[in-house]
Amino acid sequence: MNTSESTNLTWNEFLKVEMRVGTILEAHIFEEVKNPAYKMIVDFGEFGKRKTSAQITALYKPQELIGKQVVAVVNFPPKQIANIMSECLILGGVGKNKEVILLIPERTVENGMRIG
Repeated sequence: MNTSESTNLTWNEFLKVEMRVGTILEAHIFEEVKNPAYKMIVDFGEFGKRKTSAQITALYKPQELIGKQVVAVVNFPPKQIANIMSECLILGGVGKNKEVILLIPERTVENGMRIG
């Protein structure tokens, strides 16, 4: 992908994106959405537990997500997705077939750790 001057961020803009590590406490099939997804609760330590939804069903089963640490953006405004209010955005890479590969810490860290 090419970048141009108009899409470059300043350092101060980047610092506004609050990415933190959290541990997935719950993961269930999200039956109310049209694209396959899971609804989850993620623990961000002192920043609380947050609900979210993620289209990560191609590579992950709900039971294997429990206890996994992930990186998420926690300062987007809440967004209504079907019958839940999503409170964070879990980050991942998107493969050629649109499968999502989660961004995870290389080792276990404290929930709420800031990425930056």
